[in-house]
Amino acid sequence: MAGQWLAHTRLVGMRVNQVYDIDHKTYLIKLQRSEEKCILLLESGHRFHTTAYEWPKNMAPSGFSMKMRKHLKNKRLEVFRQLGVDRIIDLQFGSGEAAYHVILELYDRGNIILTDHELTILNVLRPHTEGDRIRFAVREKYPTDRAKQQSDPPTLEQLTEILQKASKGQPLKKILNPHLAYGAALIDHVLLKSGFPSGCAVGKGFEMEDIPKLMKALTLAEEIITEATKAPSKGYIVQKAEVRPKPDGSKEEFMTNVEFHPNIFEQFKNSPIREFDSFNMSVDEFFSTMESQKIDLKAIQQEKDAMKKLENVKKDHSSRLEALEKTQEVDKQRAELITRNQALVDEAVLVIRSALANQVSWPDIQDLVKEATARGDPVASAIKKLKLDINHITLLLSDPYVGNTSDDDEDSDDDSKLKPMMIDIDLDLGAFANAKRFYDQKKMAAKKQQKTIESQGKALKSAEKKTKQTLKEVQAITNINKARKVFWFEKFLWFVSSENYLVIGGRDQQQNELIVKRYLNTHDIYVHADITGASSIVIINPSGQPVPPKTLNEAGAMAVCYSAAWEAKVVTNAWWVYAHQVSKTAPTGEYLTTGSFMIRGKKNFLPPCHLIMGFSFLFKLEEGSIPRHKDERRIRGIEDDIATAENAEDNSRDGNDEEIELSDDEGKDKTSLEPVKEVDEVNEADKKESDVNAEENDEDKDDGTPSFPDTEIVVKHTSDKTYVSSTNSGLELRSSFSTSESNTDLNILNKESDGTIHIRPSAQKRNQKNQRRESETDNNEQMTKNEQKNQQQLKRGQRAKMKKIKEKYKDQDEEERKLIMDILQSAGTGKESKKNKKGSGNKNTANMNKPKVTPKAQPKPVAVSADAAAEVDDPEPSVQTNVDMLDSLTGCPLPEDELLFAVPVIAPYNTIQNYKYKIKMMPGTSKRGKAARAAVSVFLRDKAATNHEKDLLKSVKEQELFLNLPGKVKLLAPQLQKHKK
Repeated sequence: MAGQWLAHTRLVGMRVNQVYDIDHKTYLIKLQRSEEKCILLLESGHRFHTTAYEWPKNMAPSGFSMKMRKHLKNKRLEVFRQLGVDRIIDLQFGSGEAAYHVILELYDRGNIILTDHELTILNVLRPHTEGDRIRFAVREKYPTDRAKQQSDPPTLEQLTEILQKASKGQPLKKILNPHLAYGAALIDHVLLKSGFPSGCAVGKGFEMEDIPKLMKALTLAEEIITEATKAPSKGYIVQKAEVRPKPDGSKEEFMTNVEFHPNIFEQFKNSPIREFDSFNMSVDEFFSTMESQKIDLKAIQQEKDAMKKLENVKKDHSSRLEALEKTQEVDKQRAELITRNQALVDEAVLVIRSALANQVSWPDIQDLVKEATARGDPVASAIKKLKLDINHITLLLSDPYVGNTSDDDEDSDDDSKLKPMMIDIDLDLGAFANAKRFYDQKKMAAKKQQKTIESQGKALKSAEKKTKQTLKEVQAITNINKARKVFWFEKFLWFVSSENYLVIGGRDQQQNELIVKRYLNTHDIYVHADITGASSIVIINPSGQPVPPKTLNEAGAMAVCYSAAWEAKVVTNAWWVYAHQVSKTAPTGEYLTTGSFMIRGKKNFLPPCHLIMGFSFLFKLEEGSIPRHKDERRIRGIEDDIATAENAEDNSRDGNDEEIELSDDEGKDKTSLEPVKEVDEVNEADKKESDVNAEENDEDKDDGTPSFPDTEIVVKHTSDKTYVSSTNSGLELRSSFSTSESNTDLNILNKESDGTIHIRPSAQKRNQKNQRRESETDNNEQMTKNEQKNQQQLKRGQRAKMKKIKEKYKDQDEEERKLIMDILQSAGTGKESKKNKKGSGNKNTANMNKPKVTPKAQPKPVAVSADAAAEVDDPEPSVQTNVDMLDSLTGCPLPEDELLFAVPVIAPYNTIQNYKYKIKMMPGTSKRGKAARAAVSVFLRDKAATNHEKDLLKSVKEQELFLNLPGKVKLLAPQLQKHKK
């Protein structure tokens, strides 16, 4: 402790740059002086040291971190001292009345206390009461006098008194430790140095006459302590060799860290030791590599268990063969003894049969046998036990020929001599029949032995193969865990949209605040739902291009599912705004609470979404495998969506999704849900129609159609019409789009008394349409021929869907479709064809008399306050870094891909529809952990899963599996009941 404290005095004079927390009891203080920087790590109850390793910091700082930031930021470290000789460190930042103290306790459960210059507690990591008087709580005084103070070592008289009170057999180290400030390791060292045996105890290696010798040992300890306070000491890590088996049968030696010390103590002189230039470096190395070594030690234990199972299989086969061989030998001897004592056996059987035939009771038979034995009857003497309940008697038979052997036979084979044995005789059989019974048993045992020998080779070969496979899997999982890189967005709710946009959301109010302040950039989109518990969702848009509607809908589904709507099973909608519309200041100038934001301007409402989420895995690709997955997630057109829907429909039809709730309550209804594929078809149909409208209706945005801010849209579909209804502050807009010629063009008229705005055809627009149709006739004929040719190449079901879409929208032109999308508040359009670009000049000429529309304001950068900017711990990921990172993740691994690790992802089901591993989730009663484990078990049983992919799935920590689940769920997957069984 003294050496560690002395090594850190160099930190005095450095200023606090920032404070971070790793977990609830480990904190990092970043210090700086000119160009010199270092990070001081404090762990309550365990350690303090400067570190050269990169530690994973919590994305949202804890309340304790924020309190330390508030009081310690830019303060100079003035004092670094140990309180007395106790395991308590006092760090003073600042001086005078502006001083603050951070007190670290390194014993028992530990503690970290923040106080002001008068040692009044401002914050405490672990509030508690010590004894009856000392309270560790805010506004209480920290008692510095409780620290153990320096005291002289015990005198000879005091030491004698202490040892006389000790009981015999009590370890000497345990007796001395409470009375000395050295620690157990140093006491062991000086005892061994002074000639005491290892682990000596009172009466066992130590006697009362050895007290003077013990005094010399304590004097040596004092000298070592005094030397340690003069200069920083070196550091040493004591290691232990572990042997780990390899899949090929060989073994390798593996070193693990055991302890760290500032000296090479006597008890460790024969152990492998790593030396460091300073004790601080040894402590940093020990704790920083601890997690990696835990993984290795766990792997070694699993490998040892696998090898033990193999050895047990071998021992089991050997013991089985030995038992069968012994059984044959015993049965043979029994049969031969019965044969050699044939007359005696038959007479004993006859006597007992006669007694039973005369209806003599079993106790009387027992008495008769005892009386005959007392008279010296040889037959009764041979009967040792009656087992009449199973119709057996037990005879003691010996070889009648052993005593009569002549001198010539003394050198004969010992195998012919039989030892006396207790043999069970069946009363239903004679002597020879009983002998035959044992011969038959011997033959059966011989056959069983032969079968065991024949199967032994196969069984051992199978066991060895299984063991090698286990060793290989353990080694693979170990390497995966070591290579696992935690992405920055995994601290939040997240998924990658089907169009390769990263979408993140906050788990709580603090993370909502952090996401908006740190990660919401100029071109990003903010998504939210007006319902309790809804998360703040941000679509990261590094390209700056308009975010497509499909990604907006997926983000909206995420916002709704991570809210109270999931538990309540309520279908609702979300909305989105640009980054510049999100503000932290209310109109009154009041600063909003944590996680709350002011939205200025128009909210763009999204269609209602169903509460269907998906559970899947993304696989990290090695650099060489990334090009094979280029454009795997991209912005798709109508044809791609139709193909995706067809494949999904075929899969659903073939798989027959089953639902299951893994709750403990078996009495609840398990079949309340309709087939999910029908819901998906409805969603796909609505989405396709919206996508068609989005692609075909861009022109009307230039026609000066009025906008309706803060408008909520409801869309209804019938066989031939699409109804759009929107309400806002008493203004109601209703429109119908039919396939009739008289209603193919739209124009907004005045509002009537009943609040309805009628949208009717415009004659001027009809004339423009007729002119365009005449000029497009020839092109349409050519396009029709090409389409007919392409339809022959479409998959089953696609031609009918394409025909249905064309029939529904055949009378709509570009202008009308864009007007529909403008009303629906679409967020993007398809690319214009060359034909449309050429026609734009005519449209502009025709609309010169129309009122001009003021262009929309461009998005502005989000204003971040100075305090918020100061809280940004790490630089934000660059645009290219984000893109490259997402491109290295795939949900559709190929057999030739090199995969590094797997990352579990929870996303709207439509997003992961093309992934290799996927399972649907809806609100239910199954607990999150049980549901996640069930989903992984389904993936592991997938016949298409490779061994390496299974290893990657197995290596994922259980906590990561269910971390992002929205709540209690119901799983839906093909043949899920079969997987459960």
